[in-house]
Amino acid sequence: MSDGAVLHGHPEVRTTHEVHHDEHHVHHHQETFITKYVFSQDHKMIAKQFLITGMIWGVLGGLMSVIFRLQIGYPDQSFPILEQILGRWAKGGKITADAYYALVTMHGTVLVFFVLTGGLSGTFANFLIPLQIGARDMASPFLNMLSYWFFFTASIVMLSSFFVQTGPFSGGWTAYPPLSALGDASPGSKTGMDLWITAMALFVVSSLLGGLNYISTVLNMRTKGMSMTRLPLTIWALFFTAVLGVLSFPVLLSGFILLLFDRHAGTSFYLSDIYMASTQQALPNEGGSAILFQHLFWFLGHPEVYIILLPAMGMVSEVLSTNSRKPIFGYMAMVGSLFAIAILAFLVWAHHMFVSGLNPFLGSVFVLLTLLIAIPSAIKVFNWITTLWRGNIRFTPGMLFAIGFVSLFISGGLTGIFLGNSTLDIHLHDTYFVVAHFHIVMGVASFFGMFCGIYHWFPKMYGRYLNNTMAYIHFWVTMIGAYLIFWPLHYAGLAGMPRRYLDYSSWESFNQFSDLNKFISTVAMIVFAVQLMFIFNFFYSIFKGRKVVTQNPWGSTTLEWTAPIRPGHGNWPGEIPEVHRWAYDYGKDGREFIPQTEPVNPDESKH
Repeated sequence: MSDGAVLHGHPEVRTTHEVHHDEHHVHHHQETFITKYVFSQDHKMIAKQFLITGMIWGVLGGLMSVIFRLQIGYPDQSFPILEQILGRWAKGGKITADAYYALVTMHGTVLVFFVLTGGLSGTFANFLIPLQIGARDMASPFLNMLSYWFFFTASIVMLSSFFVQTGPFSGGWTAYPPLSALGDASPGSKTGMDLWITAMALFVVSSLLGGLNYISTVLNMRTKGMSMTRLPLTIWALFFTAVLGVLSFPVLLSGFILLLFDRHAGTSFYLSDIYMASTQQALPNEGGSAILFQHLFWFLGHPEVYIILLPAMGMVSEVLSTNSRKPIFGYMAMVGSLFAIAILAFLVWAHHMFVSGLNPFLGSVFVLLTLLIAIPSAIKVFNWITTLWRGNIRFTPGMLFAIGFVSLFISGGLTGIFLGNSTLDIHLHDTYFVVAHFHIVMGVASFFGMFCGIYHWFPKMYGRYLNNTMAYIHFWVTMIGAYLIFWPLHYAGLAGMPRRYLDYSSWESFNQFSDLNKFISTVAMIVFAVQLMFIFNFFYSIFKGRKVVTQNPWGSTTLEWTAPIRPGHGNWPGEIPEVHRWAYDYGKDGREFIPQTEPVNPDESKH
């Protein structure tokens, strides 16, 4: 079919659409380096830009965690190398308090937003949506390009905050007032905070431009025969992710705008009855509420968890089915559970606020809604395990990371039941139990989803394979290391050990954990070193990796594997293929897999 037929067969639309693409192919050979690699409007190149920017941020965010883990594990020792790297932030080789809180703050901000949101969604929504639904490109390639450049600009602004005199923002990645609303609260609340807000505002614009594009593309540009119920689960997950972002990110932006007003216009949205010890005077602000900011922040903050997790869930579903050589178990239940998670994600934000003075009755409502979200999550876990059950499993690197994701999602999710209960959360809040829970279920699990996607679709991105030996080392060290780092922290949290403290050595209650902290810091450094090996593998393989010689190396059914090994701008050189069946016809009628493009035989059995 012609790609114009996507637009419901209107002849005048078809003509315009085809002329556009004909013109595109005429000018394709006149592309310059700038138009092809820098200001590209090809969704595949934009995906690579998001991925590589996200990887750079991932290294920086990981390095920050290694530096502050050194401080937590070895509070009495000095490391002269730190003074060489950080200068006055590590005088005498020991991290100062201001630097420690800045590192913890920026580590959280960078990994949550710039790696696991921008890097994960930006990469795979851009790369997979047009290829898997059968479209030449995004609905608006120009807005797609803009979404990356807003993301890149946000990255530069955020990075620049490390180089201002007073240092980057140091009030926690959640940016609670009054530390974020008062420039005099600490050195890290001055210029660094303004740059942080500016970078986050630019990031929100990037997310909205991308999200609107993804939604429009999925709804309007599917190829002939690609009904919504034939979409791969990856596309469903990316679609719901985009909807979550479009509905929740503007709320965060409004919260930041009010924060700027409090900082620079003398308003009192979040400030009231504050006495400054440094100046020994009471501030004139009255009537504001820091709790208002918490509501605005967490109204994004909890959907944000699923903005990060849903793309990983979609890709894991795809990779598990492909490498089990079995159809995904319970396709419609999987779509329904994605939808239920997207709805419930908006109704649970106040479980982050059980200790904020929230009305206990209202707290009980949020407990119920929080525990309800375990039901669609459990459906997904059950379906993943059932897909694996008695499958003809191929343990590719992507498959290992997909199975690792399921493991982490189960173990990390179980501890969420503790924190979802307001009575228990009052004891566990702001302890290492919370750190352990969200790092396993959201941080490490989402990274596993991201690695799973990179290993699986790298051959389509670059026409080469990643090195398998390095990939297996990467998986096993990261998997074992993740559990060694974060599982013991649950026990420290149950003992009441609070997070975000610079030094626990003089705290009699928590001296028992000093050896544990040393052990965790050592493992963290090993795991970080292995991520650097992955980065080397990635860039080495782009140029020197084993070349892909078959169009469909994994034996997949989905449309992206019907495109050339290195698809050009427009994805398919001729007509866009037509779809005749769902995305998971594996192990059917004696055949290992049947592509979506193959017409249904009347004699075929039904799953």
